[in-house]
Amino acid sequence: MNVLLDTNGLMVPEQFGVDIFTELKRLGYRQFLVPVPVLKELRTLSRLADTRNDRLAARIGLEMARGCCRILDSEDGADLALLRLAQEENAAVFTNDKELKKRLSSKGITVIRLRQRHYLEIATQKEF
Repeated sequence: MNVLLDTNGLMVPEQFGVDIFTELKRLGYRQFLVPVPVLKELRTLSRLADTRNDRLAARIGLEMARGCCRILDSEDGADLALLRLAQEENAAVFTNDKELKKRLSSKGITVIRLRQRHYLEIATQKEF
Protein backbone atom coordinates (compact mmCIF):
# COMPACT_ATOMS: atom_id res chain seq x y z
CA MET A 1 0.00 0.00 0.00
CA ASN A 2 1.10 3.55 -0.78
CA VAL A 3 1.30 6.51 1.59
CA LEU A 4 2.03 10.15 0.82
CA LEU A 5 3.95 12.12 3.44
CA ASP A 6 3.14 15.74 4.28
CA THR A 7 5.69 18.30 5.45
CA ASN A 8 4.69 18.07 9.10
CA GLY A 9 4.74 14.26 8.92
CA LEU A 10 8.35 14.27 7.77
CA MET A 11 9.25 16.53 10.71
CA VAL A 12 7.77 14.11 13.30
CA PRO A 13 10.92 11.97 13.77
CA GLU A 14 12.99 14.90 15.01
CA GLN A 15 10.17 16.65 16.86
CA PHE A 16 8.72 13.63 18.66
CA GLY A 17 11.26 10.82 18.29
CA VAL A 18 8.86 8.59 16.37
CA ASP A 19 10.24 6.29 13.66
CA ILE A 20 7.57 7.07 11.06
CA PHE A 21 8.74 4.46 8.57
CA THR A 22 8.56 1.63 11.11
CA GLU A 23 5.14 2.89 12.21
CA LEU A 24 3.88 3.16 8.63
CA LYS A 25 5.11 -0.38 7.92
CA ARG A 26 3.30 -1.56 11.06
CA LEU A 27 0.11 -0.10 9.55
CA GLY A 28 0.76 -1.99 6.30
CA TYR A 29 2.31 0.73 4.13
CA ARG A 30 5.35 -0.18 2.09
CA GLN A 31 5.68 2.51 -0.59
CA PHE A 32 6.48 6.01 0.70
CA LEU A 33 5.72 8.94 -1.63
CA VAL A 34 6.54 12.64 -1.36
CA PRO A 35 5.35 15.37 -3.76
CA VAL A 36 7.94 17.93 -4.90
CA PRO A 37 5.99 20.80 -3.23
CA VAL A 38 6.49 19.10 0.15
CA LEU A 39 10.25 19.04 -0.50
CA LYS A 40 10.08 22.76 -1.34
CA GLU A 41 8.28 23.47 1.94
CA LEU A 42 10.90 21.49 3.87
CA ARG A 43 13.73 23.39 2.13
CA THR A 44 12.13 26.71 3.03
CA LEU A 45 11.51 25.66 6.64
CA SER A 46 15.09 24.38 6.96
CA ARG A 47 16.25 27.96 6.37
CA LEU A 48 13.43 30.15 7.66
CA ALA A 49 11.50 28.34 10.41
CA ASP A 50 11.06 30.34 13.61
CA THR A 51 12.99 27.98 15.86
CA ARG A 52 16.26 26.15 15.52
CA ASN A 53 14.48 22.89 16.40
CA ASP A 54 12.00 23.34 13.52
CA ARG A 55 14.82 24.16 11.10
CA LEU A 56 16.62 20.98 12.19
CA ALA A 57 13.43 18.89 11.94
CA ALA A 58 12.88 20.20 8.39
CA ARG A 59 16.47 19.39 7.36
CA ILE A 60 16.18 15.86 8.75
CA GLY A 61 12.77 15.41 7.09
CA LEU A 62 14.25 16.52 3.77
CA GLU A 63 17.09 14.02 4.06
CA MET A 64 14.71 11.21 4.96
CA ALA A 65 12.42 12.03 2.05
CA ARG A 66 15.28 11.99 -0.40
CA GLY A 67 16.65 8.71 0.99
CA CYS A 68 13.51 6.67 1.66
CA CYS A 69 10.75 7.98 -0.56
CA ARG A 70 9.73 8.08 -4.19
CA ILE A 71 9.49 11.72 -5.26
CA LEU A 72 6.45 12.69 -7.34
CA ASP A 73 6.34 15.72 -9.62
CA SER A 74 3.58 18.24 -9.14
CA GLU A 75 3.08 21.87 -10.08
CA ASP A 76 0.39 22.27 -7.40
CA GLY A 77 0.88 23.59 -3.88
CA ALA A 78 1.60 20.95 -1.25
CA ASP A 79 -1.97 20.43 -0.03
CA LEU A 80 -3.48 20.27 -3.50
CA ALA A 81 -0.68 17.96 -4.65
CA LEU A 82 -1.36 15.62 -1.73
CA LEU A 83 -5.09 15.56 -2.52
CA ARG A 84 -4.61 14.95 -6.23
CA LEU A 85 -1.78 12.44 -5.92
CA ALA A 86 -3.57 10.48 -3.18
CA GLN A 87 -6.41 9.88 -5.63
CA GLU A 88 -4.11 9.13 -8.59
CA GLU A 89 -1.81 6.80 -6.64
CA ASN A 90 -4.57 5.25 -4.51
CA ALA A 91 -2.56 6.33 -1.48
CA ALA A 92 -3.22 7.26 2.12
CA VAL A 93 -1.78 10.53 3.45
CA PHE A 94 0.20 11.00 6.66
CA THR A 95 -0.44 14.50 7.97
CA ASN A 96 -1.18 16.32 11.20
CA ASP A 97 -2.72 19.33 9.43
CA LYS A 98 -6.29 19.63 10.74
CA GLU A 99 -7.81 21.31 7.67
CA LEU A 100 -6.03 19.01 5.24
CA LYS A 101 -7.24 15.97 7.20
CA LYS A 102 -10.83 17.20 6.78
CA ARG A 103 -10.38 17.77 3.04
CA LEU A 104 -8.78 14.36 2.52
CA SER A 105 -11.41 12.57 4.58
CA SER A 106 -14.25 14.28 2.68
CA LYS A 107 -12.78 12.78 -0.53
CA GLY A 108 -12.64 9.30 0.99
CA ILE A 109 -8.84 9.33 1.31
CA THR A 110 -7.34 7.45 4.25
CA VAL A 111 -5.60 9.75 6.72
CA ILE A 112 -2.80 8.68 9.02
CA ARG A 113 -1.92 10.86 11.99
CA LEU A 114 0.38 11.04 14.97
CA ARG A 115 -1.39 9.84 18.12
CA GLN A 116 -0.35 10.80 21.66
CA ARG A 117 3.04 11.92 20.29
CA HIS A 118 4.20 8.28 20.32
CA TYR A 119 2.73 6.32 17.41
CA LEU A 120 0.82 6.59 14.14
CA GLU A 121 -2.75 5.51 13.56
CA ILE A 122 -5.34 5.58 10.83
CA ALA A 123 -7.75 8.37 11.69
CA THR A 124 -11.48 7.81 11.66
CA GLN A 125 -13.81 10.22 9.91
CA LYS A 126 -15.60 10.96 13.22
CA GLU A 127 -12.42 12.66 14.48
CA PHE A 128 -12.76 15.54 12.05
